[in-house]
Amino acid sequence: MRKTSFYPNLENMLADIEAEARETAIYTGRRTFSKEVMAAFTRVPRHEFVPDDLKRQAYINSPLPIGHGQTISQPYIVALMTDLLDIGNKDAVVLEVGTGCGYQTAILAEIARQVYSIEIIKELAEQADRRMKDLDYTNVKIKAGDGYLGWPEHAPFDGILVTAAAPEVPMALIEQLKPGGRLVIPVGALFMTQNLMLIRKNDDASVTQQAIIPVSFVPFRRSLQSATI
Repeated sequence: MRKTSFYPNLENMLADIEAEARETAIYTGRRTFSKEVMAAFTRVPRHEFVPDDLKRQAYINSPLPIGHGQTISQPYIVALMTDLLDIGNKDAVVLEVGTGCGYQTAILAEIARQVYSIEIIKELAEQADRRMKDLDYTNVKIKAGDGYLGWPEHAPFDGILVTAAAPEVPMALIEQLKPGGRLVIPVGALFMTQNLMLIRKNDDASVTQQAIIPVSFVPFRRSLQSATI
């Protein structure tokens, strides 16, 4: 990570993530996050993913607006969702639905061999794609399109992470998950209670679901068209 005037604030953000992990362990079952996940946060410059007028707030443990009615997620939530995927395999291939500004994408790219990411808002997808190239992430492919459909050409995936709240778990995403894989997704209707769900696909293709913690995400948006960048 390039050292800048924002770098000292990174240590505060990491401490806040760790403190919130301890406070929420009664719900998540995870008092700490893996070394690999926490190390990824030291290598991804969050200030590169927020608007210029918010760069000095980049390392606050809080979501921030990125335009188009979307947000960059709270760092603690990014860490929790990444940790829940349990990507212990350096050869893992991961699908992300909801690229946004690309911060979660970059965190995943630090851990997985390959990340495929889908964003419904074409302008955000294009911006994130340029940002990934500028930051030398060569193991990320971004597509503008409907994340409900997943990305079947590159399935099955070791893990799937969704960064917007769906009213239900899209069946296409479960179908594209490898046996033994995990899907992490916020589920809940707009203005209603949302829960972060952990979906496990067993070796026999059966599925188990576990509610982890109440969350608040922007709603999952859909489109009839998609385009590859």
